Amino acid sequence: MALEPVQQMEEVLKKSKSILILLPQNPNNDAVSAGWGLYFFLKKTGANPTIAFNDPLNRQAYFDFLPRPKKITDNISKAREFIISFNTLHNKIDNVRTVKKKNEYRIYITPEQGSIDPRDFSFVPAKFKFDLVIVIGSPDKESLGKIYEESPDIFYEVPLINIDYHNSNDSFGQINLVDMTASSVCEILAETFKKINPSLLDENIANCLLTGIISATGSFQKKNTTPKALQLSARLMDEGGDQQKIIRHLYKTQPLHLLKLWGRIMARIKWNQDLKLIWSLVSLEDFVQSHSKPSDISLVLEKIKDNYSSGKIFMVLFNETADTVKGIIETSQEKDLKNLIRTLDFEGKLKGSFYEFKIDNGNIFEAEKIILDKIKKFLTE
Repeated sequence: MALEPVQQMEEVLKKSKSILILLPQNPNNDAVSAGWGLYFFLKKTGANPTIAFNDPLNRQAYFDFLPRPKKITDNISKAREFIISFNTLHNKIDNVRTVKKKNEYRIYITPEQGSIDPRDFSFVPAKFKFDLVIVIGSPDKESLGKIYEESPDIFYEVPLINIDYHNSNDSFGQINLVDMTASSVCEILAETFKKINPSLLDENIANCLLTGIISATGSFQKKNTTPKALQLSARLMDEGGDQQKIIRHLYKTQPLHLLKLWGRIMARIKWNQDLKLIWSLVSLEDFVQSHSKPSDISLVLEKIKDNYSSGKIFMVLFNETADTVKGIIETSQEKDLKNLIRTLDFEGKLKGSFYEFKIDNGNIFEAEKIILDKIKKFLTE
């Protein structure tokens, strides 16, 4: 009888020591919390985990209240070595020395006899230093952003576990622990840890996983709050998860510049009932007066999305320069976002759960009209 995904994961973890945990680019609260929780769980099993993700918006800075993993990186290009091999069957090597110059690195080889035959050389890549990759909260490999773009080979040469709850997940792992009924990745991990080894759960792990569940369910107020999420949260609180501390940091402690920007965005909020679209406009002056920056907008957009359950499309347009308008857009359903991106057909990039695009038009009101027309076309089609 074939093993269930959790059982398969348990067996693979027993054989793995150097484990790479990958998060999506610009991870949301759930993904960061899940990554942190998994890191500490693996440490208690005796493994040597590393977390890698690209975080240009510095989302991890908002989780200073949680215990922080020691091994976090945004680059895994050094995860593999390359070998220059020399066949010494007929001619042994007497000495090797290296010299580092400005734009090159020279290797000087002295053979025991005669000259070196170039045919005796070979250049081969060694194995990756990780023996397992675990991808957290990513519907596909492309959502990992730069990590995937720069090191695609690792996804085909190292065993991969895919843990997610999105209904658009591609099931790209050798083991796919995907539960579309779960509220969050943290809920899936909480249940998985309980099955694998509940004795390893401690205060640090409990606080990380409870943070993800509380964030994903809007402090248990969203419709994705399932009985299982409540039961697992209660267990995490029994293990030391501090619900009040988490809520205070997630919802009641916000940087002043973010609150100012949020207020300015909310002052211009617009709603189109037919399109189920909520959007707002931000000027260069808004950034100056609130002491904020464009990278803060995605955080505000998430808060708007959390507070308007009737909306399906959420967007903020802002002047990056006097000649350029940028937009950030999210949807309540991830599959809608990918279809909408094709309809918009702007220069842009998917960054985690949102899409950032650019229009070479400095007039934000003209840009607004162009985008609204495209969204109407998208919904009509």
